[in-house]
Amino acid sequence: MAIIKPFCAVRPTRDKAALVTTRSYHIYEKSELKSILKYNPFSFLHILRPGFKFKKRVTGEERFKMVHNRYFEFKENNIFIKEEKPVYYLHQKTYNGTTFWGIIAASNISDYENNIIKKHEKTLHKREVLFGHYLDVTGFNAEPVLITYPDDKNLDDIYKKYQQIRPEYEFTTNKNRTHLFWIVDEENDIKIIEDSFLKMNNIYIADGHHRSASSHYLKNKLETENINHKGDENYNFFMSYMIPESNLRISPFNRLVKSLNNLSKEEFLIKLDEIYRIENIGNQSYKPSKKHHFCMYLDGEYYKLYLRKTEYKIETALDDLDPEILSKTILEPILGITDLSNDKNIHYIPEIIYPDGIKNAIDSGKYKVGFGLFPVSVEQLKSVADANLSMPPKSTYIEPKLRSGLTIYELR
Repeated sequence: MAIIKPFCAVRPTRDKAALVTTRSYHIYEKSELKSILKYNPFSFLHILRPGFKFKKRVTGEERFKMVHNRYFEFKENNIFIKEEKPVYYLHQKTYNGTTFWGIIAASNISDYENNIIKKHEKTLHKREVLFGHYLDVTGFNAEPVLITYPDDKNLDDIYKKYQQIRPEYEFTTNKNRTHLFWIVDEENDIKIIEDSFLKMNNIYIADGHHRSASSHYLKNKLETENINHKGDENYNFFMSYMIPESNLRISPFNRLVKSLNNLSKEEFLIKLDEIYRIENIGNQSYKPSKKHHFCMYLDGEYYKLYLRKTEYKIETALDDLDPEILSKTILEPILGITDLSNDKNIHYIPEIIYPDGIKNAIDSGKYKVGFGLFPVSVEQLKSVADANLSMPPKSTYIEPKLRSGLTIYELR
């Protein structure tokens, strides 16, 4: 029984939504970031990069406090407004012929604690504490956690209904992403959404494990500090973007490795042959068409790698994942990479952003070998979460990505 609540978002005024909202802060190139900060005074990036106003780079506690200050300046200048009553929000994003849609809502941290909201990634306690402190000082969260749920006809019908209504926001970004945004404020529609989620036994975090874990950390802290804690305070929830499973897109992170662990090319291929059937296809580009098939690019040539099932046993949901198979059969035993998060010998690139990234990186000489993977499926993701297991780092690149500053969840 998933508790998904409407909430009073702080959001841009209708006329400024396209100017305020931004992509994730870390995606921007330095030159583009500087240009936006210089020429767009309404950009949410001014809140995330508060020192720009004083031509000063700020970090740590000082930055957190200044983020808080810039945010309230935006509210004082009527760039942001706050919803008068709790509502849900519908968001649609379209690009390259693909349309994503979802419901922006508040998810209950108790569901996170009780594993109704399921996870498939490990989080680092240090990052939980850091971002939890950031939330505490700034007082708001502007990036929802992406959560996927089993397709539901009632929720689909709500979406279809609002598609016929003029959206509150409608804009296209300079990256050719078109955004539509509706306010779901009719009491009957609110009840249908809330009741639909109450019928679901489980929902699944698709992207945002550290954001949800940090909200959980902060909730525990504030609950301890609040002698009048009731359980309905804003800090007991976190902002989420609920998307049906059929509308989720998962693509792989491909792997680049800097060395062959002191092996010659021939020695490396001989070791691979023990567990893979290898087919050299020369300069013919290749992408795996099914799970347990891999692409390898080495010394200017593509190879097809087919897992020898007799040499690898699949006993758990984790064993079935291609990122895990690659790690357990090649990266760790042959190339000596045991710490997938911190080893400087390995680098990850999302295939959907860099479709020729493996070839370009190897040909540049910076890396020695690259591996292309078949994407993890939604069913595999759920199976890992249901078994309380954790995927290897960078197993999934998940879309859609929601813009920052579209809706803001205040924690107090």
